[in-house]
Amino acid sequence: MIVLIAPEKDIPNEIDILNQLFENGLRFYHFRKPEKNYEEHVTYLNQIDKEYHNRIVVHYHHELINDFNLKGIHFQEQKRIDYIDNPSEYFKTLNMYGKTISSSFHEPKVLKDCYFEFDYHLLSPVFSSISKEGYEGKGFDVNDINKTIVGMGGINSETIQETLQLGFKGIGVLGGVWNAENPVESFKSIKDKYYSLV
Repeated sequence: MIVLIAPEKDIPNEIDILNQLFENGLRFYHFRKPEKNYEEHVTYLNQIDKEYHNRIVVHYHHELINDFNLKGIHFQEQKRIDYIDNPSEYFKTLNMYGKTISSSFHEPKVLKDCYFEFDYHLLSPVFSSISKEGYEGKGFDVNDINKTIVGMGGINSETIQETLQLGFKGIGVLGGVWNAENPVESFKSIKDKYYSLV
């Protein structure tokens, strides 16, 4: 699986690019915009072709899952720590039938010991980040963890093979697409390389 994370701050033509990425086979789009409020999230989603809403996972304002036909919800690390210990309360108001639940982790041991059954887990940084300065890669080897783990941090066409050898079941991209001169072409080359290896 290939997970694309949204750029934290809006970039020019972002929605147009995103619709093109969906057209070119993007299946997991993590909508992570920490500075946007609920109304701004709604405005953003309304600009995306409705047929692609079921490929979008929200990081903030999980209640959007009740108003849009989204793929699922994602827990940032702190939110997981705050809420997942009492999940019955948290999920009570959310219509989660058939939706995915995922979470971010930064230590393999914490991920391995997590009792909650997430559909998949984002673990970072595997390699030094393309989009975040000074975010050093740790080369995590997760071959011994029997969970669906998506490797993040410094993922591009060159690092996919090593990511898979480290035991990851998918790749998460951010800078490898959004920082490229042509994000759509970059995504296509990452996708082609990934599927030639799995």
